[in-house]
Amino acid sequence: MKKIILLCLLIPIAITAQNKKHMENTIYQFQVEDIEGNAFDLSSLKGKKVMIVNTASKCGLTPQYKQLEELYQKYKDDDFVIIGFPANNFASQEPGTDEEIAQFCERNYGVTFPMMSKISVKGDDMHPLYQFLTQKSKKGYADSDVSWNFQKYLINEEGKVVEVIDPRTLPTDEKVISWIEE
Repeated sequence: MKKIILLCLLIPIAITAQNKKHMENTIYQFQVEDIEGNAFDLSSLKGKKVMIVNTASKCGLTPQYKQLEELYQKYKDDDFVIIGFPANNFASQEPGTDEEIAQFCERNYGVTFPMMSKISVKGDDMHPLYQFLTQKSKKGYADSDVSWNFQKYLINEEGKVVEVIDPRTLPTDEKVISWIEE
């Protein structure tokens, strides 16, 4: 009887440890802050394809917000989500506050996909999520420095990085569409 009780106690511990280990190589281990200051747990995205993109309001690539929103509207009901992370790492092209960024996105592009609080995607103050996204040793996919605003990371339904898309490649590129629809 003691063995059965001990076994019943050890099984949940083993399962919990396995689940935690599984999350270490996925985006699900991260909690970020949305643009309104609320906690946003990336584990809430389990089972969805995700595009993570660093954004900026004063960049030549800023019009990609339009294509990002179009893509989101077309596929949001098909377990696809886009998450925008404003960042001021490239030529100070995102100088605004979270409130100013949210207003800009809504007013100019009608953005409804989740926007997060402004973070750093490079350097000593790089956000832990972006440390994960850029380092092969943490995610199991190729090393990938963020080269400019609007670099896109494609995340599969298991929370793993499967592709890094160049900033100049439009969000509506056939490569992206094919990945979403597969």
